[in-house]
Amino acid sequence: MITIIDEERGEVVVRDGDTETRHSLSTAEGFAAASRAWVRATWDSKYVYSFAWMGRPIIQLPEDMIRLQEVIYTLKPDVLIETGVAHGGSLIFYASLFEAMGHGRVIGIDIEIRAHNRSAIESHPMKKRIELIEGSSTAPEVVDQVKALVKPGEKALVVLDSNHTKGHVLDELRAYADLVPVGSYIVATDGIMEQVAGGPRTGEDWTWNNPKAAAHAFVAEDKRFIIEEPAFPFNEGAVTERVTYWPDAFVKRIA
Repeated sequence: MITIIDEERGEVVVRDGDTETRHSLSTAEGFAAASRAWVRATWDSKYVYSFAWMGRPIIQLPEDMIRLQEVIYTLKPDVLIETGVAHGGSLIFYASLFEAMGHGRVIGIDIEIRAHNRSAIESHPMKKRIELIEGSSTAPEVVDQVKALVKPGEKALVVLDSNHTKGHVLDELRAYADLVPVGSYIVATDGIMEQVAGGPRTGEDWTWNNPKAAAHAFVAEDKRFIIEEPAFPFNEGAVTERVTYWPDAFVKRIA
């Protein structure tokens, strides 16, 4: 696919094989086409490796974090469970939201929490709202430990951001499904892998071996869940879809 952004004409030209379509930049379609090209550029240039939250690196597309903030504020979960800790920036982000809201805590799980990252997280002012667990997110003993930390009646929201293979994410979805109440979500991040396959730092199997594929496989087998985009709480523009690294990520429990 070839995308040409013509600022003089205020349009986007998309060529897919022998087909050419043109969209005004002022339309949802034009914005979506330009955004797809921009998202690919952010991947190739490692744009998301340039942000921090309250002093800790947060390797995420900013829009994804702001959109998830909207969901967190609406749901007001008692606990957010995140698989994958890395530098701890996203844990700090969630904890700071809970601090501002005056309610909520975070459980972070990683197969290896490096000593310098653990030290930075444990000395951070937001640590009072964070519990760290080291181990595989799908190991039965780790899942049991997480479940023991969630009190009866508490509302949980789960964010999956560890090993992004289809098999691992599918196992995580199965493992944490019962912790999510009706109306809440498991968020299977980084389905962008499918979209950027063939680019730098990608694998040959990324077209199918990714979290988006896992999310679709999961909702096909567990009818308590669907893939559903959270509604924008405010929108006075033409855009109706997220600019995201997390396509089809919001796996919502409905039953």
